[in-house]
Order: sequence, then structure tokens, then C-alpha cells
Amino acid sequence: MQPITRRRSLRIAAIAAIALSAAALTGCSASSSGSGKTFTIMQYEDKTTAQGQGWQLALDIFKKKHPDVNVKFQTTSFDGFRKNAKLVLGGNKVPDVVEFNKGNADGGQLASQGLLQPLDNAVKKYNWDDKITGSMQSFAKYDAQGKAGSGQWYGIPNVGEYVTFYYNKDKFKHAGIDAVPTTMSEFTADLQKLKDSGTTPISSSAAVNQGFNQMWIWYSLVSAHADRKQIDNFMFLKGKVDFNKDPWKSGTQEFQDWIDKGYVGKDLGGLNYEQAIVNFLSGKTGMLIWNNGAFARTKDQASFGWGSFTLPGANMSMGSSGHLWGVPAKAKNKDLAYDWINTTLSAKVQNKIGELGGLPLAGDTSKISDPVTKEYTQRFDEVVKDNTLSFYPDYPVPGFLDFMQNNMSAMSNGNETAAQYLDKLQSFYDDGKKTVDQG
Repeated sequence: MQPITRRRSLRIAAIAAIALSAAALTGCSASSSGSGKTFTIMQYEDKTTAQGQGWQLALDIFKKKHPDVNVKFQTTSFDGFRKNAKLVLGGNKVPDVVEFNKGNADGGQLASQGLLQPLDNAVKKYNWDDKITGSMQSFAKYDAQGKAGSGQWYGIPNVGEYVTFYYNKDKFKHAGIDAVPTTMSEFTADLQKLKDSGTTPISSSAAVNQGFNQMWIWYSLVSAHADRKQIDNFMFLKGKVDFNKDPWKSGTQEFQDWIDKGYVGKDLGGLNYEQAIVNFLSGKTGMLIWNNGAFARTKDQASFGWGSFTLPGANMSMGSSGHLWGVPAKAKNKDLAYDWINTTLSAKVQNKIGELGGLPLAGDTSKISDPVTKEYTQRFDEVVKDNTLSFYPDYPVPGFLDFMQNNMSAMSNGNETAAQYLDKLQSFYDDGKKTVDQG
């Protein structure tokens, strides 16, 4: 779910080309050297993002370190690679290092099917486990069945993600809201104040393709009532999860209430996340729920005073490590791939990502010069330290993202109730868990 965040790169043309050949992808840039071996990097970050800019710096460093290597930097889309990853990694001409989505539904399947190279030896050699710690390791490791949270290392994240509510200070003032809410009751009261003032409180989306906002609102409300054990049971397929009990029941009912009261807008089935972001940045809504993928853009493009806060009074907050670097099992230049990953984790690259608000996992927050960016990063450091990140809801079982987006759209359009959604969720999750358990 997961662009950074969950952050998604823009879709580009010719996704079908991925299925035919990794070399056929658009968006390539090669070094001037035509001699020596060719090293292919495949990723889907927009080069204007903090992470994308950090990787451009890493590319410069890497090319200078390996002047005789012909480096091809290929850019695809998140959806394009996710849907065709097995074809790409199982082909005869595979990239040397790839960015892939974490979770049992994506990374876990690739790992369990032998399409990714185990990275334990590289982790030990480069001491990556000293940089990627705690819950940030959870989706880097997968067992033989493809379950996250334990087993061998198959991916290395560069950054973290966490979901906040970006808010328009002018809209808050107009609605009579003088301070950021600190409790859930204050927050819901502020939603009503915004609605009464003629402003849609939260900019959202529920398109069945990339309409992530509603899913994030729903899971944020579930996370608000959850504890660590309940989230881990759900996320890592531990024991029985009963979706007709709290925190699922209370969070989903609260979500339906927000829909019914107009707190998230209307006609959301035709809106994707990009349109939700634009609606917020154009001053049409009071808030936007998104992760750090919108931080730099809001900082650069908002024509109004703004701030951000995590859901007040919540036990857990949505967030995770970022997407992962992985090495295809069939890659011909594995040592170069490990060196590339290590370059992206270097202090120079990580601190550049941090300066741009990208939440680096191996950066030095104290070196961030902009106070707004530093405060935003410090808040992330706190939730990681407190171990209160609840990850993203579509990770546990195959097909979960599409399932959730379809049902979020149905709920948002009034075609499905909270109770009906929870029944469907139970059935889909239990069936998916059986599939994962059977390998």
C-alpha cells in the first residue's frame, strides 16, 4: 500500500512492458560508460520526492565508485511492478536490485517462491541491522511460508512512514478551532465545527484503484482502539482475529458514523488519493490524512498556514518502514546490488533524505536545519521508539488491498454497512490466512 508511503508513485505508460522484459521499461538513465558490466536498478519513487532525490545522490556516488559499470536506473510504477513482479523476477533477464512492496501479500510471496535472494550474509557484512532496528525490521524478514516478522532478511528499507492529519490553519480558525485537539472527543467536536462552517473536514478518496484515504481513515480509527498484541495478531497472522469484536467493531462503526455525518466528503468512489491531496492543497478541505509522502509537497505548495498531528488520543498510529530494496535470486551482479543498498543507507544520502522530510532510518535528526521538518521527524522518532506503529492494513494476506479498496468504496457510497463489511473482512482474511499457511 505500500507510495512513501502509504506513498504511491504516479502510474506511467506501458505497464505491460514489465511482463515482457525488465529491460523494456521506460524511464531509464544510463551512465556514459558503455564498457564493462551492466547493473540495473528498478524502482518506483518519483524523483521529486525526498526519497527519490536521495537516491539520485546515491546514484551519483555509486557511479563514481564504479566508473566501469554501465548503470541503468529504471523507473516503473508501484502498481505496475506489484502486479507483474513474479514475471519480472522469474524471467531470464532480471534487474540486479529492485524496490518492492512489503507485507505477506507482496514481499512474502516473492520470498517464499524463491524469487528473492536472502540477505542475511549481507546484513551481517554491512551491519544493516544496526541501522534498521525494532519494528522497522518487521517487514524486512519472512519465513519459509512468506509470513513477515521472522525468518531471513529479504528486503532493506531506507525510510519510515507514519500517517498524520495535515490541517489548514485558516480553515480551523474560521471554524472557531483555536488549538490542535489532544483527545478523540475534541477531535470529533472539531470535525463537526468544520462541517458547520461549510468546510469538508477531511479530504478523502475511495476509488477502487488508488483511493487509499478512506482505508487509512478506517484503519486509523481501528488502531486508535487497539493494542500492540491485537495489531500483531492481525498483521502477522497469529491466532484467531475476530473482526466483530473491538477494536475492529468500534473503529469500523466510528468510521461509518464519520461517513454518515459528512466528515469525509461525498462522491468519494470517483476520487483517488491524488485528487484528495489536490483538494486539500487548493484550500477546499480542512484536513488531509496522508503519510510523509505529502510533507514536502505541502511545504512547497500550500498557500495557507498548515501543521500536522497524529490522531489524538490514539493507542496506535498508522505507519511502518518504507518499501524495500531486494535482490532478485536470478540477479547476476549481487555484490554490486549489496553495495548499492549500502550506498542508499550511507550518512550522506540518509541525511539528505532527512533534510527533505523523508524520515530516514539511518539519518541524524539533529542535523536537520528546517525546524518544521525537524519537528515532523522527531515525532516519527518518538512513535518508533514507543513501538506504537500499527503498520498498514493491506499487508497480511494476498489480494487484501484490492478487497479493502472495493469495500471502502461501497461503504463510502452507502452501499455497505459497517456490519456487512466486517463479515466480508472476516471471510476474506480467514481464507487468505489459510492460503498463506499452506504456503
